[in-house]
Amino acid sequence: MLISVVVPCMNEEASIPVLVDRLAQVIAPYGPRAEILLVDDGSTDGTWAEIERAQATCSCLRGLKLSANRGHQIALTAGLEAAQGERIFMLDADLQDPPELLSDMMSMMDQGYDVVYGRRRERQGETLFKRATAWAFYRTLNAMSDVDIPRDTGDFRLVNRKTLDAVLLMPERARFVRGMFAWAGFRQIGIEYTRAPRELGETKYPLRKMIRFATDAMTAFSTKPLKFATRMSFASLGFSALMMIYVIYSLVIYQTAPGWASIVLAISLFSGVQLLTLGILGEYIGRLYIEAKNRPLYFVSEDTRSATLLPLRKVV
Repeated sequence: MLISVVVPCMNEEASIPVLVDRLAQVIAPYGPRAEILLVDDGSTDGTWAEIERAQATCSCLRGLKLSANRGHQIALTAGLEAAQGERIFMLDADLQDPPELLSDMMSMMDQGYDVVYGRRRERQGETLFKRATAWAFYRTLNAMSDVDIPRDTGDFRLVNRKTLDAVLLMPERARFVRGMFAWAGFRQIGIEYTRAPRELGETKYPLRKMIRFATDAMTAFSTKPLKFATRMSFASLGFSALMMIYVIYSLVIYQTAPGWASIVLAISLFSGVQLLTLGILGEYIGRLYIEAKNRPLYFVSEDTRSATLLPLRKVV
């Protein structure tokens, strides 16, 4: 198998027919050496029925259905573990990332690169809030992270088998796949493209999931938030020392007690710093708790090539 196309799907019933049609045209030059893997991440609509219907007419397509919704990054991991190709092409089911770039990515990989990732030159059809938060996310992430993660990129990329095998050795549960590929290293290069607006369906990343995703990304590759909490604690101690000097000075010079405003200010400041520190510690402790349980990332309840339960991921 030369090329595997991996696509996680969540409530993408409307997108599946168009997705499969475009992917079939893209991989047509590779004939039987190509496969399409669609991973249904516990969809609640007719996504799985559409995958089964598409598989009946497209022999190179394989569908995997997870036993429950595990999130985009876990569904992507399930597809990557099932992929058999020497090169693996990843994209989302919404077709905002053009699959037609595969041929250009293949040519760049032929030049010796191990990873060819898509870099968004322009985001069409997205709100100002979405563009602003995405811009801030990648820059904040690189400022906080110990790993240099390419800006304005997603999971849209082509990787070779050597790089994928290295990434699949990473056992963490809270997965940030694009960061894991950046951490793995090897020879990487970006290709710029214009991201198209979503034509069918609706986004699966509301604000709540975006915040959770950003938190996972920052805590997965850096301990700088913990150091930031320590610095905040020292800063609050310094501020409280200045407040104490001010209070003593007021008592001695003006012979008056400080007003309620300074008390409220001090209590609010220190309470905020304490809650922030506890929140940061809680994020890391929560990650340790999840990792310590060592549960499988997912189970496959249905496979278009097999009717049996397939726990593809090995539990170490």
